[in-house]
Amino acid sequence: MHEFVSFDREILRCKLANIQVLSSAALYGQGIFTSVSISDGKPFLWERHWRRLIATAKKTRIDISKFAEIDVAETICSLIENNEITNGRARITFFDESACNIWSFETGRKSSLLITTADNRKIVDNFRLTVSPYRTNTTSPLSGIKSCNYLEHLMAFDEAKARGFDEAIRLNERGEVASACMANVFWLKDERLHTPSLKTGCLPGTTREHILESLDCVEVEATIDDLNSADDIFLTSAGIGVVQVAEFAGRAMQRRPHRILDIVPKPI
Repeated sequence: MHEFVSFDREILRCKLANIQVLSSAALYGQGIFTSVSISDGKPFLWERHWRRLIATAKKTRIDISKFAEIDVAETICSLIENNEITNGRARITFFDESACNIWSFETGRKSSLLITTADNRKIVDNFRLTVSPYRTNTTSPLSGIKSCNYLEHLMAFDEAKARGFDEAIRLNERGEVASACMANVFWLKDERLHTPSLKTGCLPGTTREHILESLDCVEVEATIDDLNSADDIFLTSAGIGVVQVAEFAGRAMQRRPHRILDIVPKPI
């Protein structure tokens, strides 16, 4: 992470930013976030990210009404300038700092906004993908929501890394392909591009949305057999861009050129 952050639109050194320890955010992970790619010193697909934040805040009942889009966008640009970023990533996090009914206390705040930046994640060329033993639950109220309650994703990701893989595919309780631990998934079969539909519990990623609007792609409810027979597999997110998988479950992929690889700026 870079030296400076923005907390409630004030730019300060990262160690000085704090949230209330007795808030719903600290006690229960009540918060939402989005990761934005920074390309040529500007946030990429910002309007899509903001639109998703507004929708997610409504679903999770987090009051972010005091933060206007234009102000948040200006703050991101100021932070990019302060941290002297050309290419990288930013995380925009809204914390619910209000009290809840389980523990009686008063914080004096409704919500707060933290913006952090960092370099892009380093992606290996020989990217290895496996299948996670941990399943996505489509009946969960957090299904399809990018919340700060992210421990399940981290545990699935760490389990795959412990086995020597770079990422893992997660199935839902019906055995359908949903996503990777930290990314959406696309695959090619007989020159046709596919991706899991939102019915599978996958996150409605902004990069995913951009690809669906830019390329001919079929949204499906697929099983692991469909991935096992795919010619190529791609993972997508703001943090990694589009990554072409080299190996899935011990099988080398074809890794042929495809337009999906050029649909978003490549992380540098």
